Amino acid sequence: MSDGYLSYAAARATQAEELEAAIGRLDPSVRALASAGLLSGPGPVFVGIGASLAAACAPVWSLRSRGVHSWRLGAGDHPLPFPASTHPVFGVSQSGRSAETLAVLESVTAPLRHAVVNMSPSPIADVATGVLGIGSIPDSYASTIGYTATVAALGMLADVWDGGTLDEGWSRLGALFGATEEATGEQVRALAPLFADATSADFVGAGPAVGSAEAGALLFREVVRVPSTGMSTRQYLHGAMESAGGGVHVVFGDEREHVVADTLADAGHPVVLVTAAPVRKRPLLHPVRVPRLPAAQRAVMEILVVQILVEAVAEVRGVDIEEFVFHNADIKVTEGRPAV
Repeated sequence: MSDGYLSYAAARATQAEELEAAIGRLDPSVRALASAGLLSGPGPVFVGIGASLAAACAPVWSLRSRGVHSWRLGAGDHPLPFPASTHPVFGVSQSGRSAETLAVLESVTAPLRHAVVNMSPSPIADVATGVLGIGSIPDSYASTIGYTATVAALGMLADVWDGGTLDEGWSRLGALFGATEEATGEQVRALAPLFADATSADFVGAGPAVGSAEAGALLFREVVRVPSTGMSTRQYLHGAMESAGGGVHVVFGDEREHVVADTLADAGHPVVLVTAAPVRKRPLLHPVRVPRLPAAQRAVMEILVVQILVEAVAEVRGVDIEEFVFHNADIKVTEGRPAV
């Protein structure tokens, strides 16, 4: 594909191997940053936009589960300069060129300015004091490996923050990713006809899976152009669920999410339930099992399901997965300046 991007199919074909290799590179990098004292003290504030913001959800949940005050914030949602704080600010950007994220970092004092990027060197990496680079992995325009590797990088960072221990499951995640894709691929692709005439799609997830819901909705909007919304289970229950009809519901979770899925299916709405818990398949309820893993590792498996699904839906709806409708000139920077 032009402009330095891989085709969606090509990026997905090697994703398991690239993810395993990225984690292998990230392991010593994360440990080195921790040893240098750059991953300690007041909890991190992750700023990003789009998929990069979604990628920080499960890692923030992991940090909060350890009692660390941490946040993820939309990079374009705050007046600048960013408010003074003792919390380090991590700009998360797969391209390293997100204009809003760069602007936030440039307004933060240098000692608190950090970055997690795939592409390095890049404008965001260049302004950061501490950089966790993923390896400049070639990616598809609708991000695949760039997203999963970013979740892994942030999840590993969350594990080791302030003296924490890196979960040993990371070393096996690439292989598990490949095995899960092989085990569920045909089942997931067979669900694509549910979306053939869908006018919308709701993506709903439990706390750490909100990022999967957001990233899933983004993929469906940008790849197959289905109006889609991602939100937390609790937000969905507080009114948003009332508009169900004419679309498909993709639900991520194991407990309350099973009740949501049952309720929607009983009311006549098709549901894809991505869960680690056993569930009985029945009319309109289509469970897809993923491994039970720590939050950030599971988020990688959840988005795998969506990646497979959206590719199959593109075929069913006759959409060219590589074609995008709108190209905005002011969301990426070149050499630190807005592209105009």
